[in-house]
Amino acid sequence: MALLIALLTFAVAIAVCLLVWFALSVDDNQTIIRRRMDAVRRAEARRPGDLSVRLLRDEMLSGVPALNRLMMGWSWPRKFRDLVLQAGMTTRPGKILLTAGVLAFASFLVTSIVYNHFPAPVLTGLLIGAIPIANVLIKRRRRLRKFEENFPEAIDLLNRSIRAGHPFTTGIGMIATESPEPIAGEFRTTFEEQNFGLPLRDVLQNLSERVPLIDVRFFVTALLVQKETGGNLSEILENLSHVIRDRFRIYREVRVKSAQGRLMAVILIAMPPFLILGMRLVNPSYTTILFEDRIGFWMLWGAGTFQVVGSLLLWKIIHIEV
Repeated sequence: MALLIALLTFAVAIAVCLLVWFALSVDDNQTIIRRRMDAVRRAEARRPGDLSVRLLRDEMLSGVPALNRLMMGWSWPRKFRDLVLQAGMTTRPGKILLTAGVLAFASFLVTSIVYNHFPAPVLTGLLIGAIPIANVLIKRRRRLRKFEENFPEAIDLLNRSIRAGHPFTTGIGMIATESPEPIAGEFRTTFEEQNFGLPLRDVLQNLSERVPLIDVRFFVTALLVQKETGGNLSEILENLSHVIRDRFRIYREVRVKSAQGRLMAVILIAMPPFLILGMRLVNPSYTTILFEDRIGFWMLWGAGTFQVVGSLLLWKIIHIEV
């Protein structure tokens, strides 16, 4: 009976989550407008005394008025909105956070009914509730990595456009139309901001804020310095493209040489839970004390905590940034 109640509770929670998700859908036209207004907001934040960019209201963080007012009073929802934009998602931050809250509460209720031993319900709720946020972080990392890999080709395209005698803005437009995503989307936003009337410095700084990569910062800094002091822009872009390609070549070599270490880390991380599961299946009485005795229960949670900490340390060691 308890299992049936738990399943019903979980089904209702999922249904509510889906209803909220579809009820708060974002229109594509509104997304384009919000991105343009966000560019003006960023420029106004950098130059608060400039009335030419103080034009518009703040962007809504959620379609629910009460939740939007609550989130507007804090600073971290705005940072989370930047993460969502960097992930290439058009979903409002309030929708993602509300979904995470519903999943966390539903998981807490289900665990409380099935296995009501502290801190199992709390930890289960936190883990399940973190799935939408983890999805944003994973998509953000993949999108930035893909942007970084295709960035040298975009710089070369801009370089060829300048050598052919086209203006700098025309080269930006060519990148927006001829490059793959996410390069095309970010440079399309940059091109639209330029047409929208923002100064070139603000347009480039917006690009570096939307794409927080060291290569993009080098690109923006080189363009701004060349704009102020002059110089051969084509040669600057060619050298920058060469440096980025060399860095990726070194990064791939490091990945190859650290493959064995990464494989060993995966094995060490996966071994304890699979070992306990295997012993549970082969000889259930051997591990019963860990799940039924209070001391064994706390020992199990302590081991799990140290396992997570060790996994994070191993993952940090084997992932070398170049």
